[in-house]
Order: sequence, then C-alpha cells, then structure tokens
Amino acid sequence: MRIKSANAIMNVELEHAQVPECPRGPARALTVMEVDGQSINVPNLNHGVEAIIARLAQAASFLVVTLNLDGLVKLRRSPELREAYARAEFITADGFPIVALGRRRGCQIQRTTGADLIEPLCTASGRHGLSIFLIGSTLSVLGASARRLSASCPGLEIAGVYAPPPNFDVQSTFADEAIALVRESGARICFVALGVPLQELFALRALAETSGVAFVAVGAGLDFLAGSRVRCPQILQRMNLEWAWRLFNEPRRLGLRYTQCAVLFAHLLLNEMRSGGKRQLAG
Repeated sequence: MRIKSANAIMNVELEHAQVPECPRGPARALTVMEVDGQSINVPNLNHGVEAIIARLAQAASFLVVTLNLDGLVKLRRSPELREAYARAEFITADGFPIVALGRRRGCQIQRTTGADLIEPLCTASGRHGLSIFLIGSTLSVLGASARRLSASCPGLEIAGVYAPPPNFDVQSTFADEAIALVRESGARICFVALGVPLQELFALRALAETSGVAFVAVGAGLDFLAGSRVRCPQILQRMNLEWAWRLFNEPRRLGLRYTQCAVLFAHLLLNEMRSGGKRQLAG
C-alpha cells in the first residue's frame, strides 16, 4: 500500500480485507476520578480502545489524551493546554503516581499510556476497516512505525504520515498542511506524537477542521515502535520504576521536570492523607 505525506511517499506492503463496520452505541465514559481538578474517564486499556472505536460511529472529531504528573505541572501553567484537556472526550491515567492516588480513593483504575493505546487501536482499526494517520518526529520514525504496525495488525490501512519541520507551530502553514492531509486522507484515527503540549494543541485546532477523526496524543509512542527510543523494560514497568529508568537514561533533560513532578506529587499526596484518602470522585 502507498503511504502519502507532504514531504515523502513511502511504500508499505499491506493486505486490506473487507471487514464489517465498527460497532455503534454510546462510547463516552463517566468520570472515574479527578486529580488536581482534571478528570480521568478511562479506567483501563481495554475500556479505552472499545470506547474510542465506538465513538467513531459519530460524525464529530474528538481528542484522546493521557494524564500524568508532568501534564499536571504543565496544565497549571498553560490555559491553552487546559482548554485541550477540557475538550478531550477520553482521558487516561498515565503514570503510577496518578494510579496510586486513584487507588487510595478506592478507584479501580489502571495505567494506560499513549504508547499503550497504539497497537490495540490499530488492531481494532484493521478489524473494522478504519484507516489511520501518523504524525510524528521524522519520516524515518514514521516509516519504521508504519511497517511494524502493518506487519502486526492484520487488515490495517495506513492512510498517510506527516513529519513536521523543526519549531513546528500549531498556527503555521505547516499545521494547515498537516490538517489538510489528515482530512483528505480519509483516516479515522490520527496518532499525534509531538510531545506535551504541542500534540494536544495541534489536535485541539484540528478538531474544528476535520470530521470523524479520533486524534490520539501518544507522546514518544511512535519512537518506541520504530526503535529510535528504547522503552523501559516490562519488568521495571511492572515494578512502577519507569520514571527511574527514564531519569537514569536522560538525567539532563528530565532532572528538573521530575523534581517539579515530585514536588507536585508530595503536595497531592499530603492533601489525600489529610482528607483520609477516600475521596473517590466517580460519576
């Protein structure tokens, strides 16, 4: 199959079979919990995938984001990012500290990162005949990600890819070009791997200029797929030590960020302890 982008055309071999339409019905989840004023309404990965696919039966585009401590730090500073999260229809718990706070309240919630969503959503897209679009760091990363997804997700159609230039701005002509490519491709799911807050702000703008597209913010998810960045080993993920793995590998980039996250987590945990740790804000 041919994968089109504004700055390259790549060939990916892919079989595409006729599949049934996606299921119809209510998709939007009720709020499971709130952290620092931000709601989370996706309790686990399977629920998130099913809800996103079901929501695609409706005409309007929508946004899927994840919430972790770094996101909370940025949300406190950025009204534009707060608007994106307020507009998001699905918000997952990304990071053990968020899950730990939820469990103190008795919330049955599991960690679901943007990277976790990619392959399950692509597998479901292949079953339901929903094409995808990839927006990310470089064409080499996008090409490698596309090849891996094509090989691992039967029936998946990749409608296009786009690698923004350095210093990409969501109000630039490059953003206009990216949104037009997504719209014209017919893709139903667009994975946006530009990092927080750029990916959320781009997706927020794209909502008004497209229809029927799920914009899923996935951070470094495509880099992990392509192998250009190495994700924390599963054993450390299960021990909730991914933060330590990342800090060890990127101390200069993440040192200050993780310090700010630790301060915020201590503040949130202290508030939980003062309230008895039982404030479950379920819808």
